[in-house]
Amino acid sequence: MSYELEVLAEDLAFGEGPRWHNGALYLSDIHADRVIRMQPDGKYDVIGSFEGPTSGLGWLPDGAMLVVSMNDRRVLRQEPDGRFVEHADLSEVASWHANDMVVASDGRAYVGNFGFPIFPTIQSPRSTAIAMVTPDGQVVTAADDFWFPNGMVLTPDEGTLIVAESAARVLTALDVEPDGRLTNRRVWAALDGDRLPDGVCLDEDGAVWVASPPTREVLRVEEGGEILARIETEQEAIACMLGGNDRRTLFILTAEKQDPEWCRANRVAKVLSTRVEVAGAGRP
Repeated sequence: MSYELEVLAEDLAFGEGPRWHNGALYLSDIHADRVIRMQPDGKYDVIGSFEGPTSGLGWLPDGAMLVVSMNDRRVLRQEPDGRFVEHADLSEVASWHANDMVVASDGRAYVGNFGFPIFPTIQSPRSTAIAMVTPDGQVVTAADDFWFPNGMVLTPDEGTLIVAESAARVLTALDVEPDGRLTNRRVWAALDGDRLPDGVCLDEDGAVWVASPPTREVLRVEEGGEILARIETEQEAIACMLGGNDRRTLFILTAEKQDPEWCRANRVAKVLSTRVEVAGAGRP
């Protein structure tokens, strides 16, 4: 299948954490310190401005939006009046900036973090933990020893979590226990060459779409690592999400660079879309 990419927006600082929710695409414009809601035609509005960068997004069962506040390592919750308040403090689990998040249907949230500084240069690389946040905001370690846990998906039965370990260049699967903790760790797929997994999403056939920034492409990968499809992007591919009314629209977030100051000054990151054959599944 050939993929024709449509440009929906090209004036973002750095898009991350795309989520399809209630007929719209939500995403964090990290280096602009804001969360936006984009309509299928590309028009968008700002639904939250913050004092620092945000990343992962999700919703509690009552509809309240959750937003990862990166630098202060918190999860924020939107109140009915639109204000964002602290939902959880991740600082006891997250060893560096908090990052991507997936929220289960019962409101449990899984949040990764960088583990170590990466700007302006990588410093003291080390593994880190994934935090689990209960619906009432309590924080525990779901599992540890991950190398830059990034994008995450939950399978439709919510019994398996797949996480992109960016620094290890693998997708790792874990079983979700009844208490929400993660066990039975195994490699789901390893990427070859310079490919590095960042944002991910799952489809109904059990394949994972993977954004690979350094190789400027999005890959559809099955368990074991076979690449089923490949979409080239002009900019670095940062994240992806299956959405639209039938969940067969693949949204791709791209950026020319990742340096925060450059991104804020230039604002040329894009949101692209294309149609795919297999619909999205699971969460997010």
